[in-house]
Amino acid sequence: MPAATKKKATAEQLLAAAVGAVPGGSTRPGQQAMVAAIEKAIQDREHLLVQAGTGTGKSLGYLTPALLVEGPVVVSTATLALQNQLVEHDLPRLAAAVEPVLGRKPSFAVLKGRHHYLCMAKLEHVDAEAPTDTLFDDAPAPKAGQWLGEAGKLGKQVLRIRSWSEKTQTGDRDELDPGVDEAAWKSVSMPARDCVGAARCPYGQECFAEASRVRAREADIVVTNHSLLAVDMLAERHIIPPHKLLVVDEAHELADRVSSASQAELTPEAIERAGRRARTMIPPSAAESLAEAADALTVGLADIPAGRLTAGLPDALRQPVTLLESATRAGLSAIGDIKADDPDPVNKQQAKAVLDELSKTAQRLLEEDDYDVAWVEKSEFGSGRRALVVAPLSVAGTLAQALYEDRTVVAASATLTLGGRFDTVARSLGLPAPTAEASSGDGWTSLDVGSPFDYPKQGILYVAAHLPRPAASGLPDAAGEELLRLVEALGGRTLGLFSSRKAATQAAELLRAKTDLPILLQGEETLPILVRKFREEKASCLFGVMSLWQGVDVPGDSCQLVVIDRLPFPRPDEPLAAARSAAVDSAGGSGFASVSVPIAAVRLAQGVGRLIRSTGDKGVVAVLDSRLETARSYGAFLRKSLPPFWYTTRPEVAVGALTRLAKS
Repeated sequence: MPAATKKKATAEQLLAAAVGAVPGGSTRPGQQAMVAAIEKAIQDREHLLVQAGTGTGKSLGYLTPALLVEGPVVVSTATLALQNQLVEHDLPRLAAAVEPVLGRKPSFAVLKGRHHYLCMAKLEHVDAEAPTDTLFDDAPAPKAGQWLGEAGKLGKQVLRIRSWSEKTQTGDRDELDPGVDEAAWKSVSMPARDCVGAARCPYGQECFAEASRVRAREADIVVTNHSLLAVDMLAERHIIPPHKLLVVDEAHELADRVSSASQAELTPEAIERAGRRARTMIPPSAAESLAEAADALTVGLADIPAGRLTAGLPDALRQPVTLLESATRAGLSAIGDIKADDPDPVNKQQAKAVLDELSKTAQRLLEEDDYDVAWVEKSEFGSGRRALVVAPLSVAGTLAQALYEDRTVVAASATLTLGGRFDTVARSLGLPAPTAEASSGDGWTSLDVGSPFDYPKQGILYVAAHLPRPAASGLPDAAGEELLRLVEALGGRTLGLFSSRKAATQAAELLRAKTDLPILLQGEETLPILVRKFREEKASCLFGVMSLWQGVDVPGDSCQLVVIDRLPFPRPDEPLAAARSAAVDSAGGSGFASVSVPIAAVRLAQGVGRLIRSTGDKGVVAVLDSRLETARSYGAFLRKSLPPFWYTTRPEVAVGALTRLAKS
């Protein structure tokens, strides 16, 4: 049966009120089409995929019909930036604007993972919880004062958190300004797995995380994130309140976030921490076995090269994983159940949680399920972290079973069509495939509301078809010369999106040597500082890698040239993409066409989308990879997945346009 309404107002009236509250605001056709499609999806109990580009007013397009649905409506976002925009900007304005129409002011709440909230129980005992550096009692551990050190940075941050705890209404880390570093926050927050629950905790009545859940149950709109949505769905924790409408914004990110939530790993350091946490509660033999497993895993990870394990666990890894599984099982048995009158339920729960997580990961690795992918991960940066990782080959089946039951799902994004069709993204989200000519499938429909931007007039897509095929790594000399020519024509104002750190660094070094322009390089400062400088220094260039492809929003003339050095296909050493491609190949299909090309299409569309962010923006996207023009099997497909810019392969046209922009 369709969801009931709260009052006889229409979504069109709510949208008109919301838009009318903005000076000079006007309803956009894309918003109206989106509102109507969502109302129909709710009425017909169908799911809806909506592609809505930048500038369409997507948030109001889904929030206004959501206000007419009975009970909480859940909105999930992929990024903190969009979550903050909804909570701090869009929803307060919307609530005030529609109050006269609804006859009441709609309420909204934010729901985050437990570790985002201050834990009063942890704060009470933070001085006594100094971590130990050793696995056994016979080695000296640092004293609490040495660890916390009131005169030190960590101690000062904890003291500031104590002061803040007396004032905050929410305990939300994001409201602590200025913030604290990760070590300080971890000392006063509680991961969900370690929590004993409000009923057993002496601070249960004043728990900030529990209070956030109460607010969510009572709100009209609940804003959460894909990671918490995934955990709630996979672990069936029921953190998110029951609801009849789920809006998944930035939906092209959902499958990856669910995959990350389904991923598990083993590291020697995690095993050692578990041993320290549980050492007073488990038999000495189990503690010794944990130490042996950590040592053996250290050796095994050193001996096995990074990459996917295609022939199962090698003996060098199977032996420590087997030992770990046995030791954690013995430890869990020794700890037993936590009873109501247990004298130390918090520490007991934390010990059980870490051992249980290690045990389940070890069992999963030893089972070697065909639907899992295992690999060795090694970091070349920092401390040289090494891990044994396992993740699902696909989460489409998980989403099909868990996401769509008993609710309408609206999936919205600026990037949902690939090659002009919704079917690839629909399949990745667990929806049935559409028929050959349709833009809908069993139980779902789709809508592309277009964009208010006049792409052919506002921008040029230039493909440097004369350049040779990109090198295996780094920035080829010819591509560097082309980059220099384009940047000099415009006089800076360039966002460079590169396939590797090496290529980005080479580009920065070249421009610094050949020009006097301010060159900003990702990694030399924090990303928010770099983006702020790029926005404020009109002649500057910002060069970086994958996180810039989605995380930069710089409308205006600070960004009038976006340069992409090569098509962003997944690297051969990306284990999940490689495994998925191999699975398609083994089934008689083309892994490259079914896996690598769609990944490149989404990434390329996100990168190209950095150029035009408002109706007044103008500029050029330059792709220094000739394959976008010359590749017969996928070039046209990738171009069709991009906004309809005026297209050229002639360098003189691109340089001429940039020269004119520089003079305007």
